[in-house]
Amino acid sequence: MQRSQSGEHTRASAAGKTGAVPRAPFRDADTGYSTSLRPRHIQMIALGGAIGTGLFMGAGGRLHEAGPILVLVFLLCGIFVFFVLRALGELVLHRPTSGSFVSYAREFFGEKLAFVAGWMVFLNYVMTSIADVTAVALYLRFWGHLWAPLRDTPQWVLALIALAVMFAVNLVAVGVFGELEFWFSIIKVGTLIAFLIVGIVLLVLRAETDAGPVGWNMIAESGGWMPHGILPALVVFTGVVFAYASIELVGVAAGETSEPARVMPRAVNSVILRIAVFYVGSVLLLTLLLPTDQYRAGESPFVTFFARLGSAQTGEIVGSIMNLVVLTAALSGLNAGLYASGRILRSMSVNGSAPRFVGKLSKHRVPTGGITLTVACAVLGVGLNYLLPEAAFEIVIQVASIAVLMGWATIVLCQLRLYRLSRRGEIERPTFRMPGAPWSGYITLAFLGFALGSLGFSEQGRWVLVGSLALIPLLIIGWFLTRGRINAVARERALGISDAPVEL
Repeated sequence: MQRSQSGEHTRASAAGKTGAVPRAPFRDADTGYSTSLRPRHIQMIALGGAIGTGLFMGAGGRLHEAGPILVLVFLLCGIFVFFVLRALGELVLHRPTSGSFVSYAREFFGEKLAFVAGWMVFLNYVMTSIADVTAVALYLRFWGHLWAPLRDTPQWVLALIALAVMFAVNLVAVGVFGELEFWFSIIKVGTLIAFLIVGIVLLVLRAETDAGPVGWNMIAESGGWMPHGILPALVVFTGVVFAYASIELVGVAAGETSEPARVMPRAVNSVILRIAVFYVGSVLLLTLLLPTDQYRAGESPFVTFFARLGSAQTGEIVGSIMNLVVLTAALSGLNAGLYASGRILRSMSVNGSAPRFVGKLSKHRVPTGGITLTVACAVLGVGLNYLLPEAAFEIVIQVASIAVLMGWATIVLCQLRLYRLSRRGEIERPTFRMPGAPWSGYITLAFLGFALGSLGFSEQGRWVLVGSLALIPLLIIGWFLTRGRINAVARERALGISDAPVEL
């Protein structure tokens, strides 16, 4: 830890000699954390971190809405997700931090962008937490016909219980989080591999479900690649973006591993396999195994498929097993979101842009204040499950997608800034780099802008876009309320008066 901090001072000094604006050290927001996350934890967080509710739950409704063209939407989004992750990988190798891209926004663009990026990522994790607990409640209701309490308990109560359980888990040491997420990821990845194997075997044997023989004919049975036209394919873009959300979690976890330079490139590159096989491959198989109009919102498409295999009794047993797996995936997403949000809020607090209490660490070296604030806001959002139980999931993933897109854009902008500084000789780029920079960055930013605009293709999305405009005055007010403390912290750090985070 000390060696990394010294290196940061040296880098800042060297930049100053070459005419760059001096950059203060930013490692102070990372002191106090445990470095107990091991390479196997980071690998599985990278591999399973983004495999969650968006794929296991959201893909069902999107297949029904858009048809087989969803496969190509996943592929297109996956290409640009890969570029975003490679940009993040370069930034992480430049300087590992648990503050993720919020810390890089501060380093390369200053406090204003860091303030906006930080609160937008907080909004993302709050919305993602609500989506995950909503998914948990819906998954539990799958067994309502077997156990009356699950049928009779309100959806919002089930969501609240799930939130309370994961809140308790996140208050324990980071090693517990890493171990739990490791096994969650193994279950998710193992299940998808099993699904892929079963699906391929069924295709090779030309097996039949109750909808007919599996294969490419299923696309014809669905009405072709775009049975409902091009508009639904544009509408589902934000849902696909949400399915890929949390890829940046591996960057947050880099601040709590002792070997980021060795672990991170391998973890980042694993996303290629994840995108090609787990996302695109799974969605393609789903379209070849059942007509897409057989899938529906509110139920995992994997559960739908397995429930249609064999006899009704066999289908129910296999469907129940699969439902248990996707329930695990939703809990995993909630667990990871609380983890990341707490650490990013602490980074913001240390730099003055968030309340002091979210910067405190517990005796287990866990940012309890930030995690508590995230859970408190998520509890308010659970009210959506009371007011709009049918629409809650779709609303929160659209709001979360706006924050995700802005976060990804911040990552790419920071990498482009790093690239420009390296071209001027003011900073040295790591050997692990964004391929095709800077043009790949410009094209990625254009795609992210298009994905944001795609919200306007649906009535609900337009309301979400209009509602999100309320964030602008809130962010402006928040900036003016906190800029005095932000500037004071920055001056103290620049003068070397104080560079220690707030801790218990």
